[in-house]
Amino acid sequence: MELSQLKVIVTGGARGMGAHFATRLHAAGAQVVAADVDAEGLAALPKGIHTRTCNIALEAECEALVSWAHAQMGGLNGLINNAGIIRDGLVIRENRETGELAKFDSKAWQSVLDVNLSGAFYMVREFAYTLAQHKIKPGVIVNMSSVARHGNRGQSNYVATKAAMAANTVTWAREFAKYGIRVGAIAPGMVETPMTQGMNQKARDALVAAIPVGRIGVPEDLWLAVKFVLECDYFNARTIDVDGGLVM
Repeated sequence: MELSQLKVIVTGGARGMGAHFATRLHAAGAQVVAADVDAEGLAALPKGIHTRTCNIALEAECEALVSWAHAQMGGLNGLINNAGIIRDGLVIRENRETGELAKFDSKAWQSVLDVNLSGAFYMVREFAYTLAQHKIKPGVIVNMSSVARHGNRGQSNYVATKAAMAANTVTWAREFAKYGIRVGAIAPGMVETPMTQGMNQKARDALVAAIPVGRIGVPEDLWLAVKFVLECDYFNARTIDVDGGLVM
């Protein structure tokens, strides 16, 4: 699909990779709806990008977003499932001084699942339903997985969601084929975004040192992969790793 033909929703579109994707799509002639909980970030996007505040963890807000985007753009044929959060921590943690054990907070566990997995599912469901209902073909979905999907210490919740996104990319591609909808996924490694800038500095430095290309990724690196998935009509049901060779 040519980028100029896209009428696409980008979740998590206010900052970081999402803002970069929305901006690049808009510059390529696509109609773009950027959605996020961050109204201030949305307001800073280039003029011409449609924006809407939305908490994708809430089912009703996802339904309203897709309906609004379809009406606003006069159609809909693309979704970039980019919104995500991290709430890292060990399942059990031992105090180095006292030896006392603490358990990982269940609220931190659930909050990541609510956004990264349930929210992504709500968006995919509403998007596919809308295209099938209006008999719109072709359509394309890009999910954001992660190199962490293979397992990473201190990220049980995040790993669970990103492994699920890679697996469901295959599931959804098979389910939606009859409706002319392709589904692909991108698995970033360490990328310079507001989310990774908030990491513990020691952990961040160790991760960067482990990247064979010798640098942290930037949103443009991921955009090149997203662009490929959007444009290549023969790409389907697969995950592309864009991680500089990082193995976690």
